[in-house]
Amino acid sequence: MSQPARGLGKGLSAILGNVPGADELRGKPEVSVAASQRSAADVLMIPLGEIEPNPYQPRQTFDREELDGLAASIKSLGLITPVTVRRIGPSKYQIISGERRFRACQMAGLTEIPAYVREADDQGMLEMAIVENIQRANLDPIEVALSYQRLMDECNLTQEAMAERLGKSRSSVANQLRLLRLPVKVQHDLKVGQISVGHAKVLLSIDDPDMQVKLCDMVLKNGLNVRQLEQKVAAIAAAGASNGTVSAGSKKVGDVPQVHKDLCREVAKYFKGEISVKRRPNGKGTLTINFSSDSEIGGFLDALKK
Repeated sequence: MSQPARGLGKGLSAILGNVPGADELRGKPEVSVAASQRSAADVLMIPLGEIEPNPYQPRQTFDREELDGLAASIKSLGLITPVTVRRIGPSKYQIISGERRFRACQMAGLTEIPAYVREADDQGMLEMAIVENIQRANLDPIEVALSYQRLMDECNLTQEAMAERLGKSRSSVANQLRLLRLPVKVQHDLKVGQISVGHAKVLLSIDDPDMQVKLCDMVLKNGLNVRQLEQKVAAIAAAGASNGTVSAGSKKVGDVPQVHKDLCREVAKYFKGEISVKRRPNGKGTLTINFSSDSEIGGFLDALKK
């Protein structure tokens, strides 16, 4: 005779499976599971008042309309996907991921919610929160770039290590981080969607911040697409060439000999910042290296000595 099907709605015992003492946890406002029994799969019902937001949350804004829709769904069906938290004290938890769901639960008037309980220190929490948000949430390009920068600065990660954690190429990570070199005004226009990442990449080929802002305003005023902006930048580069200086970052092919571009590419392996070369028609010019730390200079010097 077959076993009766195990129904839904059996409380925490149905969720926790083989966790010892699961039946005794039902209905209790506070639960405690021994660390030896706790894993990433543990789901506990935790009072909403005992959970606090994630101070490392990379998302800076939450769409009110989306939150209202999620709150209505939760009010009708309950929270289907648990949030993930860590214990930070007696009857106190901190969100690792799921702050949007947490806020919607507050709006829906829930008093307790299901949550995965994980062990994590501050660095581990920061990594998990940022990686989870980048992979699952619709962050704007500047939020993504700032998240990358935080991973590097606060978790002491190189671009290579961060790219590996995110499952992305190093060049993709580097291009995202370059967005933070744009003037604040241009970053804002990109953040709110007034210009695209394609526009931003074209603006990055211009060294002059004032010119970047002027071109950005031109995009907004005249509705320029990326190709049209590239043509404007090429015209500016051509005008610069006639004045005796050209940048290796120029879109105009043939402005700078290939050996100069090869040099920039090799030097860029040792620095996070932009590398550029300017060459006059007589062959003289300048090489500019933007570095972010003394360690980059040290690593470059070691490479030269070798």
